[in-house]
Amino acid sequence: MIRLAIFALAAPLALALATPAFAQSAADGRALFGYEGQNPPTGLCWSCHGYGGKGDGPAGMALTPPPRDFTVGDFKFDADGNGKPGEDADLKLVIENGAGKYGGNPSMAPWGHLAGEQVRGLVAFIRSLKK
Repeated sequence: MIRLAIFALAAPLALALATPAFAQSAADGRALFGYEGQNPPTGLCWSCHGYGGKGDGPAGMALTPPPRDFTVGDFKFDADGNGKPGEDADLKLVIENGAGKYGGNPSMAPWGHLAGEQVRGLVAFIRSLKK
């Protein structure tokens, strides 16, 4: 009975993540994030978070604390203050306002100039990095 309830709750999420819209959003986010082979190397996040999102980018090597490793999927900020850190809304706020505003490294720049769809794409791509 419990398994059925869990499946009933998880199935719509799995279906939503498998939709072409999510895939397109994550692909768009990948381009904004930056990826190996991008010529010229552009993107907003790769220099600190690394191409694979492990926190091992060339600029991130000098940061203390080091940039977040997105492959772990462990997010500590509850930017929207609802008691649930690491939700999409929290990631969105950190991207838009920078991590310093929420007690993180002030070197994580705010990207408030990005359109809502661009931020959603970055969040989708960051979520796709979890191993």
